[in-house]
Amino acid sequence: MKFSTHSLVPLLWLLSGAMAAPLAAAEADTGKAQITVLYDAFGKTSNMQKDWGFSAFIEYGGKRILFDTGNNAEIFAQNVKAKGIDLTDLDFVVVSHRHGDHTSGLNYLMTVNPGVKIYVPKENFGVFGAALPGTFYKRDESLPADMRYFGGKPPETLHFGSAWPQGNFEWITEPITEIAPGFHLILLKGPWGVDLDVMEISLAIDTPDGTVLVVGCSHPTIEKVVETARTTLNKPIHLVFGGTHLLPATPDQIEQIATSLHDKSKVEWIAPSHCTGEPAFAILKQRFGDRYVYAGLGSTLILGPTIKTAEAGQPPVWAMDEEDMRGYRKLLALGHDNPDRLLAHREHVSLGSVAETD
Repeated sequence: MKFSTHSLVPLLWLLSGAMAAPLAAAEADTGKAQITVLYDAFGKTSNMQKDWGFSAFIEYGGKRILFDTGNNAEIFAQNVKAKGIDLTDLDFVVVSHRHGDHTSGLNYLMTVNPGVKIYVPKENFGVFGAALPGTFYKRDESLPADMRYFGGKPPETLHFGSAWPQGNFEWITEPITEIAPGFHLILLKGPWGVDLDVMEISLAIDTPDGTVLVVGCSHPTIEKVVETARTTLNKPIHLVFGGTHLLPATPDQIEQIATSLHDKSKVEWIAPSHCTGEPAFAILKQRFGDRYVYAGLGSTLILGPTIKTAEAGQPPVWAMDEEDMRGYRKLLALGHDNPDRLLAHREHVSLGSVAETD
């Protein structure tokens, strides 16, 4: 069959129109630079349910990233659907640490996107599975074979199960790991809280304005996470977003930490959430002024030289109001971060030694 030049024109026009829409959509997605809060105990969005825990959806550099999954799979699913986010279309997932208020939504994620790659901290006998050499336990050659593990002939490597056996977990073992160009995972041990051996991952995103640092709970201390990101990546910290774990801190400690973040580490913008705590919200807001960004449930942080908060049908919000405070306190009382029920030790701050904490 032969086509004249004139007959090809309409066909080419139709094809170009069909291609334009997906190309435009791809360009739009590539241009997105924002973080949406999917799970937290405070916020103003009525069609999302508040609960103690943390999750955020990150869109930057053409990547779609889920960071943590909240405390309850059903609430997580509800909030994801309320924001119209498609979890089947993710580049990867980062789970900061093993605590339930950051991991429970994995039960929902596994039903909609079981094959997605999930970066997690490697821990011996951890909830994300583990592997140890067969030589990890002591042997006694004098015992008969039926009293010896594996009859005295253990495998070279022992593999341990996960709470999510279908999960496509990739264990992070190095202090700094670049998982995609401009996306680094920072792995540190958490001495701040009742679970002193917890390993925690933070996500550092390279932007033209500096590093955007996403933290889950800051068990290694927010100062250490920030300084590790700043000195290792050798870039200024443009934004710190997430749980800074200042619930256990005294007002004097919070003042010192806020001053350190602002003056020593030169953090430009801060958007604290989750386990930061009400006193710390107030002190950080006072210290950072108009560079403190409200990050309640349902909020979307627009990244750029100036960090802005967008909420559906609402003007920008800069701080928690009394309604936020009441709800936050109620959910905090039910969470594992309740300062009245747990003790923590902050090694690098001299107070005596032990302070009331989470």
